[in-house]
Amino acid sequence: MFGVSTYCLHHEPLSRALERLVPITDCVEVMDEGLHYLESAEPLESYSYLYFIHAPSRGVNIASILEPIRRASVEVLTQTFAIAAEVGADVVIHPGYYAWSQERERAAGRFRQSLDELTAAAADLSVTFFIENMGNWEYFFLRSCEDLPLIDGVGLALDVGHAHLNGCLDCFLTHPAAHFHLHDNNGTADTHSPVGAGTIDFVAVMDAVARSNVIPIVEVETLDGVTASIAALAAIDAAGQGG
Repeated sequence: MFGVSTYCLHHEPLSRALERLVPITDCVEVMDEGLHYLESAEPLESYSYLYFIHAPSRGVNIASILEPIRRASVEVLTQTFAIAAEVGADVVIHPGYYAWSQERERAAGRFRQSLDELTAAAADLSVTFFIENMGNWEYFFLRSCEDLPLIDGVGLALDVGHAHLNGCLDCFLTHPAAHFHLHDNNGTADTHSPVGAGTIDFVAVMDAVARSNVIPIVEVETLDGVTASIAALAAIDAAGQGG
């Protein structure tokens, strides 16, 4: 099975997006931003999906060296955990960033502090969360495999498009991942293109998905692109199984 991110329908209200995905998948990752921002679990309870929630990331920085911002960011994510607990969803979060290269070491310490606090909050709520690797955005943590020690003890949400942009997808594919975001690009821009429209080797990606034994999430920009991607991935999957 392939899950689908509501990102492909982010311009529509969440209720409409969830309704339109019913014929396509039984697993949905809610992009908890904009029109799909969750103030409660109520919009999700009308459907029987297996849910994941991509926590808010705009304006959130769990690595901030400004303590009020770091604390508020942890609070926002903890609120997401509480909503996720109501629908049995795992949560994907971003690792945060530092504003100046000279602040990297201090920001890494704040990042680890936030992860400790979030780990405790998740345990209290019986929620699992993963940390997503970032694209080619300067000063973000977890752009390359070199930062993997920073998330020791927390599962990796491997965004294959982001890793491809940074030229390190092969490295990330050797690391056990707890979650996957699947979309394509040509290595220069984070286009969230349909599978096959860019230069990512999805045969290698699907091998890693199979090893991880998790449901991958298709995070493509358009609904037509999602359905095309699912067809392409299913064909790769079938070929890999010899059928």
